[in-house]
Amino acid sequence: MRVAALAGGVGGAKLAHGLASVLAPDELTLIVNTGDDFDYLGLRICPDLDTVCYTLAGLANIDTGWGQAAETWQVFSGIQRLGGPSWFRLGDRDLATHLERTRLLREGEPLSAIVRNFCEAWGVRQAVLPMTDDRVATILRTDEGDLEFQEYFVHRDCRPKVHGVTFSGAASAGPAPGVIESLRSADGIILCPSNPFVSIAPIMALPGVADAIDSSRTVAVSPIVGGEALKGPAAKMFREMGIAPSATAISDFYGKSIAGLVLDEKDARQVPEINARGTRTLVTRTVMKDDRDRRTLAQAVLEFLKSGWQ
Repeated sequence: MRVAALAGGVGGAKLAHGLASVLAPDELTLIVNTGDDFDYLGLRICPDLDTVCYTLAGLANIDTGWGQAAETWQVFSGIQRLGGPSWFRLGDRDLATHLERTRLLREGEPLSAIVRNFCEAWGVRQAVLPMTDDRVATILRTDEGDLEFQEYFVHRDCRPKVHGVTFSGAASAGPAPGVIESLRSADGIILCPSNPFVSIAPIMALPGVADAIDSSRTVAVSPIVGGEALKGPAAKMFREMGIAPSATAISDFYGKSIAGLVLDEKDARQVPEINARGTRTLVTRTVMKDDRDRRTLAQAVLEFLKSGWQ
């Protein structure tokens, strides 16, 4: 079964890892959000791409959800000592990724080629595609003005109230090579349990992506469990936009782009309401605490894709 999965953040990386454990490498393509990418200390930082790739490669720091395991902080400590910007922490191992990526970008290499080469070096056999080789920035409209995502998420610790989200550059950006093809040829498409506003929506905002997604072959996994996001500001953002965070809200957000929604057992009471909207449902345990949970959820989602509405 050929699967294309849209992902970003820790939740997306966890399910990506689960899918990679049950599908053959050539059966899985991961399309990863780059709207969070930004420049810091002269380096191009790609948080979602790195989180997905590190997780697949077995390099991820499972305690923080970002960066690499067994990290050291000599360079970061030196920058702090010299009075440089230190609101975004870069470990020594992680820094190597940013340095080499920035060097290659400056030499004219497209991001998609860089990711492919990095994955080969890390032993990642699945296709990992940045959503675009162009610059797209997720901009949050807040009560403190327009903020790029990392400024809001890390520097401001998600404190500003969010009123809306836009994607600067998306209208003129092109999907990276392979993105449209993988969506059109997939037997199933999965929207991972990532923040819908800032991880999935930027991908779908690119020209041609929404049209390439056949809703009859698409399921989403809700990142909201019991009215809260397991990680990140998704629930806070829903509330600030006047929407109660819930699996039903996720179903409404994706609307006719999906045929099915996977939701946690805690939210089973919402099934009739979601079904009434024309969306099929699978109730299962969606919280992924370890590798076994990731694999189990991935298998359940794949079975839902195969048999949920045939």
